[in-house]
Amino acid sequence: MIDAALSADLEKLKQNIELAVFGKSDVVRMVVVALLAGEHILLEDVPGVGKTLVAKALARSIAGKFTRMQFTPDLLPSDIVGSSIYQSGTGQFAFSPGPVFSNIVLADEINRAPPRTQSALLEAMSEGQVSVDGTTHDLPNPFLVIATQNPFEFEGTYLLPESQLDRFLLRTSVGYPAMDDERQILTSHRDGEPVDLLQPVITPQRILELQAIVRNIRFDASLVDYLLNIVHATRGTDMVQVGVSTRGALSLYRAAQAMAVLERRDFVIPDDIKFLSSPVLAHRIVPRGMLPGADRSGSEMVIRKILDSVNVPT
Repeated sequence: MIDAALSADLEKLKQNIELAVFGKSDVVRMVVVALLAGEHILLEDVPGVGKTLVAKALARSIAGKFTRMQFTPDLLPSDIVGSSIYQSGTGQFAFSPGPVFSNIVLADEINRAPPRTQSALLEAMSEGQVSVDGTTHDLPNPFLVIATQNPFEFEGTYLLPESQLDRFLLRTSVGYPAMDDERQILTSHRDGEPVDLLQPVITPQRILELQAIVRNIRFDASLVDYLLNIVHATRGTDMVQVGVSTRGALSLYRAAQAMAVLERRDFVIPDDIKFLSSPVLAHRIVPRGMLPGADRSGSEMVIRKILDSVNVPT
């Protein structure tokens, strides 16, 4: 079993986020899973349901640097990664880091920027570094991108490139709150924003320690086969024209390990894989007759059918 100190740290982190995010325990779990796995998360839903709030609550719970980038049609790649600026005093160019040089980066409404600007995050998300004018600059560690986007059908949005979608560990929705939770939201905002009152409860160094623990969680050989059977089923069905990549298989593997830690276990169980298959894999497949990433519900339906067809190890 996971030791008590680790469990206490994770519980403290979840509870702190939920002081500002009401009635969204599954969304909070997903965000913490992405943090533990050391990968990025995409929150997709209609405007005004709390996507940005979730990201801000996580960022304020961590004693690290947080940056919010509002993606707009006129945003340039240099506005994200930084640029070389001429210094008149020295007669030389010096690199000025962009907002991506943070521990937690909120890419708000990422699909309102054109694809060229969206792609500026690719190297940062996959390599933890950016290259400007032929020079590579390392990003802080840990580094997590939380991106929000409105559904593709909304005016003024662009589809994320497939290569960028593949860099997100999870894609999930926030959803409308239940009536009791919405009542609590209304009353809690009388004196200001609860998220602004959150204090850090965990350090970046502790997060790195937790991420190292995640990578050592036991994954039985039968469960590896189960995971691979799901992944390979996406490549061998008439419902899908592009199946899950090897990166997607590794992401599901890592997410299942992180879920086990969150559930205070030092081993993965089949339910971890089943629970995470849709949020981890659905945005990595292209169902027949659909644009990549355009219809989350259609992709999720395909993953559910595949899960029903694959035998679960006992």
